[in-house]
Amino acid sequence: MEELMNRNHTKTIQIKDRVIGGGNPILIQSMCNTKTQDVSSTVDQIKKLTAAGCDIIRVAVPDMEAAAAIREIKKQIRIPLVADIHFDYRLAVAAIESGADKIRINPGNIGSLDRVQAVVEKAKEYQIPIRVGVNSGSLEKNLIEKYGGVTAEGIVESALNKVRMIEEMDYGNLVISIKSSDVLMCVKAHELMAEQSDYPLHVGITEAGTLQTGTIKSSVGLGIILHKGIGDTIRVSLTGDPLEEVKAAKTILRTLGLRKGGVEVISCPTCGRTRIDLISLANQVEDMVSAYDHLDIKVAVMGCVVNGPGEAREADIGIAGGIGEGLLIKKGEVIRKVPEEELLSALQEELMKMQ
Repeated sequence: MEELMNRNHTKTIQIKDRVIGGGNPILIQSMCNTKTQDVSSTVDQIKKLTAAGCDIIRVAVPDMEAAAAIREIKKQIRIPLVADIHFDYRLAVAAIESGADKIRINPGNIGSLDRVQAVVEKAKEYQIPIRVGVNSGSLEKNLIEKYGGVTAEGIVESALNKVRMIEEMDYGNLVISIKSSDVLMCVKAHELMAEQSDYPLHVGITEAGTLQTGTIKSSVGLGIILHKGIGDTIRVSLTGDPLEEVKAAKTILRTLGLRKGGVEVISCPTCGRTRIDLISLANQVEDMVSAYDHLDIKVAVMGCVVNGPGEAREADIGIAGGIGEGLLIKKGEVIRKVPEEELLSALQEELMKMQ
């Protein structure tokens, strides 16, 4: 348990009505892949992400139209909104004025010191946090030369230099983000940062990849980092539907015991004894249980009646397939046989009783 206590030592930062750091629950972030200027599409996606368990949402602000759209988007959503800014400090100022609850900038690409100062002064005025984000791909040439390439040490030094810059402007309402697509480099960078800073950390493996590859890389990287007690918010970055990012993040947190609630589905890998379409059934169950996220239970989907009751014993409820029929199981005990085509509905009926 000792290595899971580090998060208690980070500062607390408020983002709208949510608080991160200081041992508060780890929050899940995602980012819209809609055009921010398209208010209706963006709001629709945010609402779906919120229903799926997203706690904080980020939107891209590439131009003034996007910055202005934040005002209307904010009226229709209930979770905190982060504006993602690159290069143009005026976009950051406009996004804050439009009601962004937090902004993400890399001070290194915002420009001169007075431009960074303008952003900081506006954040002070509205009392919103600034997320100082540094990715391995944006590391300064002098740090690459100093460390002989892109390294964890260079990423951390880059981020801390930018943090000090803002601190010298008398502002400490900060969150730090240091990301790399290299999992082990990312892990080392977070270890180093946790030793040198007490600001909350937003954790993720950047540009992790497609649904399969990205989920694996993020699970490995986030699993190691979070288990060390590091991290206050997380994002699973995937090339795909942002809803998949939220699903993966919830599973990672539940697996590590860092988030309770929601239905965990366990299923066997199939074998020669399987006489039902277990793959399809397990996927249907996983889709169905998403509507019962308020429950804190484990559901088992097993492929045969030979091992079903035994392997499902640790689950709260489960089903096991047979030949043309299956078993409905509660706490390891068979409660009744069900025709194969009725297994899903029988399981749903029992879930409804558990609400």
